[in-house]
Amino acid sequence: MHPRAEIRFVTDRKFYKVVRGSLDSEGLNDVRPQRVLAGKFRRYSHFRVVDYIKHPSIMLANLWDVLKIGLGILQSQVMLARFRPNVVFIKGGYVGLPVGLAAGLLWPRVPIVIHDSDTVPGLANRVLSRFAVKIATGMPLKNYSYDKAKSVYTGIPIANGIKPVSEKKQAELKARFGFETNRPLVLVTGGGLGAKRLNDAVLAEQKELCRVASIALIAGHDQFSGLPSYEETPNFKVYEFVTEGFDGLLGAADIVVSRAGATTIVELAALAKAVILVPNAMLPSSHQPKNAKVLADIDAAVVLSDDRLAERPQLLTQVIKDLLGDDKKRLELASNLHQLAKPHAARDLAEIIVKAAK
Repeated sequence: MHPRAEIRFVTDRKFYKVVRGSLDSEGLNDVRPQRVLAGKFRRYSHFRVVDYIKHPSIMLANLWDVLKIGLGILQSQVMLARFRPNVVFIKGGYVGLPVGLAAGLLWPRVPIVIHDSDTVPGLANRVLSRFAVKIATGMPLKNYSYDKAKSVYTGIPIANGIKPVSEKKQAELKARFGFETNRPLVLVTGGGLGAKRLNDAVLAEQKELCRVASIALIAGHDQFSGLPSYEETPNFKVYEFVTEGFDGLLGAADIVVSRAGATTIVELAALAKAVILVPNAMLPSSHQPKNAKVLADIDAAVVLSDDRLAERPQLLTQVIKDLLGDDKKRLELASNLHQLAKPHAARDLAEIIVKAAK
């Protein structure tokens, strides 16, 4: 689109090595990452004002983060004044706050474009939305309170090539991962770090689940080493994580059980999969229950409560059995979810950014 455009990536010290590694792995050696100070407020939905007073360590940490944000704004202003970009794109997250505020405070202002993946906008994007010339969203606009005049539903950019697979291709993918091609495959994943309640439910129900399907459990980096003992069989495989070929494993699955992160949802939508969502409601200001509700309201996913699953792991087994026994329902869920697929999200978002550039 603009092959001579100069791009700079801004992050904080914590994520600098990750960003540098990701850019290098994608062959983007000419994209220069830069660091600024940034702070993340500790907010808890069940806390009242008095609860913060009772926890001085949280208050002190938040005050320290306010100072870091202030210093980060000064750093960003110097950086932007020297580089003078034509546009600043912010994908949410606390690192974007000082950069976005600096862009909004400069004169003349640097145009800001923001993108929200989740249906619950983060604090940084809520603050920056008043400065933004354009706001892109990962879900339909009805789920957001942003100014509709400058908002557009683009979807979430995902890797090229993520699309529905044929029955023949699905069988090939099952064989590639060592599963029987004539048995349904259920993939359970709690994300890169893992989800203890999902892992516990699957391991508790291993025998019953394996009577009706092959099971692929991605336990996650934080949870894998602490798993209770289990028997790995040709129909039951446990992975710490799957880096290469994860899209293929998703494509092989007949049903996917997952948390309700926005990017995961969009990838499953692109693949047109029948999905069971178990949103994580334990994180502060968790967006996952809202993401899951959006899908449940349009009959695009089955949603299970995290707490109920912890109390009765057999609930997961029953829902899986019900879906495997109802081809019509499974196809209906997959079709409805596929309506949220936005295969041109990356292109559309790039066009918005370029158009906003001065």
